[in-house]
Amino acid sequence: MSTATTSFFEPASVTSSGRPVLHQAEVECHLLSSVDLETEPTTTATTPINSLDFPALKSGLGILTTHRLLWLPSNATTDSSSPISIPLSSVTHIFSPKKSIKSMFHSPRIRFQVSVHSRSVLVTLVIRGKGDIDGFLTKFWDCWRGRAWEIGNDSGGGSSSGSVPASGSVSGGGLYSSDGSVRLVGVSGILRKEQEMWESTDKSLQEAFHDLNALMRKAKEMVILAEKMRQKLLSGSSSQSNSGNDEEMGSKEEMQDWLLSVGIVSPVTKESAGAMYHQQLSRQLADFVRIPLEKAGGMINLIDIYCLFNRARGTELISPEDLLQACSLWEKFDVPVMLRKFDSGVKVIQNKSHSDEEVFARIKNLVSKPEALRSGITASDAAMTLGIAPAMAKEHLLTAESKGLLCRDISPDGFRFFINLFPEINSDDIHM
Repeated sequence: MSTATTSFFEPASVTSSGRPVLHQAEVECHLLSSVDLETEPTTTATTPINSLDFPALKSGLGILTTHRLLWLPSNATTDSSSPISIPLSSVTHIFSPKKSIKSMFHSPRIRFQVSVHSRSVLVTLVIRGKGDIDGFLTKFWDCWRGRAWEIGNDSGGGSSSGSVPASGSVSGGGLYSSDGSVRLVGVSGILRKEQEMWESTDKSLQEAFHDLNALMRKAKEMVILAEKMRQKLLSGSSSQSNSGNDEEMGSKEEMQDWLLSVGIVSPVTKESAGAMYHQQLSRQLADFVRIPLEKAGGMINLIDIYCLFNRARGTELISPEDLLQACSLWEKFDVPVMLRKFDSGVKVIQNKSHSDEEVFARIKNLVSKPEALRSGITASDAAMTLGIAPAMAKEHLLTAESKGLLCRDISPDGFRFFINLFPEINSDDIHM
């Protein structure tokens, strides 16, 4: 990408799996594949812009959020283009699509105008892939008109500052407001505003508990609120780390862990991702499992991840088949995690940096201790040493046995593993 393009459009940050890094209270709304981004100068621009300074970005992923329009290269490893973002606050106009015979034989196009620092360009999205174009355009209009970035910037009593100017800031004085109704001024106007605000709040509460669909929509707002509370706790704990006692710090850490488990602010859904649902779900899952893997010692059961991931997604639950398909797609992506299947059939998720040889060395040191030489070890003993779940430790012990490092004794008390004192004997050709 040229320097002109980089200076005009804001760069977008992505995770290690290729998912966009969202801002606070930002939610994904729609995705489209095989999107070209073309620009051309406008005649009304204060500073003239040459269209050659903005080369077309070809065949990328278009992601619409409540705050931005993102363009990501389809293959970050081979594509030299960089991810960019267009804030919806800089969009000045969205053009309605023209219906003509010519448009029937061309790829759908969405045109809008962007203005940044007295520089204005016309941006055209050329959709060459399959997707819900009308749904994307409708979401584009809704997000632009919703102006969620202004609501996100409000703090404390900011909710009133976002609503009062819209109806009360009339260019002239006058007796009538912009909608033709009589304006109330003075104390009566303030009381009327307060009454309208309480009526709006009461209506929102009634809608939230009217049916399950409304409750699911309000749940997303609660997740965003929990994320804001977590950020405040993190900033507060860093600034007051020296002034608080251990009990207060422990309660703050518990509150942070609880808020972290509330959910994903913008989960990938079939409605927003469309045909790319499993691809984007796979990338989001790769980002999500990073922290659970660190706590579990680099390996975690697939069933545990299914429970954790669904709890984090809140009401947007996924099926076991979707989770398994998302994990199987990791082979096609450059992500630091992988799906592994043991000989017993147990499926786990582990880091690619995980080394079985290192685990076997720790198990060998454990079974070589004098007490272990007499009575052997169990899966619980290995779990305490390796810092993993007993079920995962048992799989490691069985794998070490298949490699000839251990042998086992089966009794009514369960399996007990001992060091193999005859490693030269081939178990596949024991009679020879």
